[in-house]
Amino acid sequence: MARVTVTPGDEPAKGKGRSRRNGEGSIRQRRDGRWEARVWVYATNGSEVRRSVYGSSWDEAHAAMIKLQSDKMAGVRIPASGDTVRDYFDYWLKHVAEPRVRPSTLSNYRRLTSAYVLPYIGSKKLSQLRPADVRTFLNRLKGVCQCCALGKDRKRVQHGASARCCAAVPVACCGNFLSDGSVRFAQRIVRAMLQDAIVDELIATNPARHLRISHRYRPKFTPWSAEEAQRFLKAARGDRWYALYSVALALGLRRGEALGLRWIDVDFVENVITVRRSLQRVDGQLVLGPVKTDSSDRKIAVPEPLARVLELHRADQVRQSEIAKQWTDHGMVFTTAVGTPVEPRNLKRHFDRLCDKADVPKIRFHDLRHSCATILYDQGVPIENIQDVLGHSSPTITKTIYVEATRKIQRDAVDKLGFLFDD
Repeated sequence: MARVTVTPGDEPAKGKGRSRRNGEGSIRQRRDGRWEARVWVYATNGSEVRRSVYGSSWDEAHAAMIKLQSDKMAGVRIPASGDTVRDYFDYWLKHVAEPRVRPSTLSNYRRLTSAYVLPYIGSKKLSQLRPADVRTFLNRLKGVCQCCALGKDRKRVQHGASARCCAAVPVACCGNFLSDGSVRFAQRIVRAMLQDAIVDELIATNPARHLRISHRYRPKFTPWSAEEAQRFLKAARGDRWYALYSVALALGLRRGEALGLRWIDVDFVENVITVRRSLQRVDGQLVLGPVKTDSSDRKIAVPEPLARVLELHRADQVRQSEIAKQWTDHGMVFTTAVGTPVEPRNLKRHFDRLCDKADVPKIRFHDLRHSCATILYDQGVPIENIQDVLGHSSPTITKTIYVEATRKIQRDAVDKLGFLFDD
């Protein structure tokens, strides 16, 4: 079939023709019968490239060409890179994410992307990724058993354990599905990566920016009441980590912040603790790194009773170092029996045993922070001051996360309208 070149809006006239202006575009019929329109457009790297669009008729190809020309006039640029999502993720983790996030966060990024993100969308061209691709990937994450996806059962079998999931014959999935929090975390990583791809001028729009998926925004939790907190501390009195639980509950420190405290951070003259470091396990190693955010780097006033607890704890630590056969001094406030930093995961088992001893509801160690916020509000502390203690960047974050305290605020507010009603 002969090729025919036409200008927009004009069918080819027999025996006649006219020259096309620069950038006007052209339409021709291909050998397969489709019509192809070609237009010069701008790429994200600033170069001018020729882009083809197709239609089953001349009118369809012409309409597609007009849209390309309109986008060009509006300043829209087309992607210029042929990288896959996996290619850019490797670059992004090393050159973009690593300089701006904590080592523990970066380790979680790498673990989550390698296990859940790249197997689904890693082979797709970055420039061809669409919102439907990201939505499908997130929806599939919810139905994937972690044990099967990560091959945990096969690893257990290799170490002599019996198969109970994907390695069993016949296969019997254990249903260890990814939590809503992990799915939400994966969504945030992909969205942030694609946003930086726009900054790097590799794509024009972020296909994950406006996506909404159906999951709970945050997990529910039940903080302790003031009476339960008192009962727990009373049961923990005499325990070697009594001071640790006291600091976490009274000051709302995160687990890593509490375990990362050094004696140089404790001012017994002014009764102030400076929170500037966090102990985290990163790639199998305990690392003392920066706190979670800029606002988490803070100074907190210490009540007099808690200051006395810390002074007694320091005296006990000195005595323990003197009688220990081996002691490695790291200058840490909370240590093991030989002076080394405390393994965060070991703390959980110890904490659970104390909860049983005190006969209080079992909660996460992090929920001591939540309990601190609720108890502070119960004592009449404004939400803005609670924000300062917890190290949030705004009161809105405090209200959003610490739901129980917010409910009490609402209850107190509506109770003030009780005068409107008769007895």
